[in-house]
Amino acid sequence: MPLCGLHNMVTAGLFSEIKLQEAEAIANDYGYATIKAALNFGFLTRKEYVGFLEEEGFPLIDIRAEELDLLYLEQCDLQHLNAFLYCPVRMEADGLLVAAGDPMDEKLIAGLSSKFDCPIKMVAASDLDITWLVHKYRGEYYVKEAVFSLMRKDPESSGIITFTDPQLISIFGMIMIFFVLLVVNFVKTAIFFNLLLSVTFLFAILFKLFLALRGSQSELQESVTKEEVMAVDNSTLPIYTILLPVYKEDKLIRKLIWNLRALDYPRAKLDVKLLIEEDDDKTLNAVRALDFPANFEVIVVPFHMPKTKPKACNYGLFFSRGQYLTIYDAEDIPDADQLKKVHVLFNKLTPDYVVLQGALNYFNKNENFLTRMFTLEYSYWFDYMLTGLQTVDTPIPLGGTSNHFKLDKLIELGAWDPFNVTEDADLGVRVFEKLYRIGVVSSTTLEEANNEPFNWIRQRSRWIKGYMQTFLVHMRNPAHLVQRIGWKGFFGFNFFIGGTSVTFLVYPVLLLFFFVYLIFDLTAVKALFPAWVLYVGIFNFIAGNVLMIYINMLAVFKRRYYELILFAMLNPVYWLMHSIAAYKGLWQLIYKPFYWEKTNHGLTKMSHSSAAAAASTT
Repeated sequence: MPLCGLHNMVTAGLFSEIKLQEAEAIANDYGYATIKAALNFGFLTRKEYVGFLEEEGFPLIDIRAEELDLLYLEQCDLQHLNAFLYCPVRMEADGLLVAAGDPMDEKLIAGLSSKFDCPIKMVAASDLDITWLVHKYRGEYYVKEAVFSLMRKDPESSGIITFTDPQLISIFGMIMIFFVLLVVNFVKTAIFFNLLLSVTFLFAILFKLFLALRGSQSELQESVTKEEVMAVDNSTLPIYTILLPVYKEDKLIRKLIWNLRALDYPRAKLDVKLLIEEDDDKTLNAVRALDFPANFEVIVVPFHMPKTKPKACNYGLFFSRGQYLTIYDAEDIPDADQLKKVHVLFNKLTPDYVVLQGALNYFNKNENFLTRMFTLEYSYWFDYMLTGLQTVDTPIPLGGTSNHFKLDKLIELGAWDPFNVTEDADLGVRVFEKLYRIGVVSSTTLEEANNEPFNWIRQRSRWIKGYMQTFLVHMRNPAHLVQRIGWKGFFGFNFFIGGTSVTFLVYPVLLLFFFVYLIFDLTAVKALFPAWVLYVGIFNFIAGNVLMIYINMLAVFKRRYYELILFAMLNPVYWLMHSIAAYKGLWQLIYKPFYWEKTNHGLTKMSHSSAAAAASTT
């Protein structure tokens, strides 16, 4: 008698014996049911399997519409429910009704019969609906751990409190002192703060220029050659977990699968988790409707606030089996050999390297003004800034994707802060504080550059708000921070993390002074600011803009994006957009600190084939 439904498929000639053996080997390695391995690793489609079940007399029931007796479900462990795709429904006259992805799995039937000490009546249900149900009703412990674990283990690193009492006292104290000084001596106070703002603005940009120049002169400390990648023995490669946090990305599911197929890594060793929120039926149904095999496991994240990407990733860690772990967004196109490069580089580096950052860039760089400026920005950031930060021994804020972690060290660090909306930048600082190191891997992941202004503002305001959160969290005790990361790291953190937000907030103020002085002959302005003060302020403003234009021009050379070099002249306009986003981020920091503003993807008019061509030429 067959042990499971796949054996019946082999008997019926619908599934090969070789595929069955491969699926069973994966199932043993991962601790899965065989049918889960077959569906997760692309041995057959869900549509094929559903058709087979119906022919065998097991039509799928809509388990989400069934009356569920939680008494029996609560006696089962979520890890086991998730791995073996079953859900106890209720007790009936002829036994316990159990919905399963494989209702012919004799080993599962025997185990449940022994567990509940009663006959088991099996019915078929969609593996996706079973996954949704068991995570919804049995995922409470795991989702609470995902949200509160860091706060409990390392409260100083948690962003659940936006402003501490000492910070609020300091902020309102400085505001009070400022107004008192204005009353005592308006002119001198205004002059002092004007100079302070303009000098801070210029110094923050000079620090970025310094990093960019260091980065341009410095190659990666360690590199991986093509020969080293080709020499990798696939049988020695470890399991690699890929987290794919998505929310209402139903239109990008097909593209996501296509991009994953291009990865040069053994299929059986890719532990891919598609993290779908409980209320995201659109994406779940898009997976259900796929008519070709896919290589990922669906994990449904139960509802719990805050509804953020880091919370979903923390939840996914409980089901991750890899030695290494990385995150890709739905629209990402990583280099095919990226995972192997990471494996080789980790083996070459010292054990204190716990994360490697891949470069990010854009496949639709020439679509419009925004995508061109976005490409310039990312090019100087990942090609120059990160390598520059490596050379000065200061915290490196990680990007939002293509971070490759040693999984055990990631868990040791407390993973991501679910209350921080730029969770990877924050994690980069914590890595440095714990005396671990971040490396840069010479591999690129192409993304879709945001091409719509309001969508861009939403995305960038979240990023800047997250930088503000990160600054506030790690500056709760400045003396303690100096002890942990040293003076060099302390100043680097302040000028890179804190200074980035400050420059965007200060920029429109300096711009206003500049235009008022140029356009209007206002006696009051000249009385308030003597000529030398205005000259210093205007010089700092102009010099800062010229330096940022220069940094943007530098960005084109490593990737030979020469057609973008003249667009660097438009950086002042691009920075003004940053200022709008910064003030929006500041407003949200006060009123909605944990709100994750959704960025819409899939807006580009570039076709998938064009994107793939862009990837192959980068």
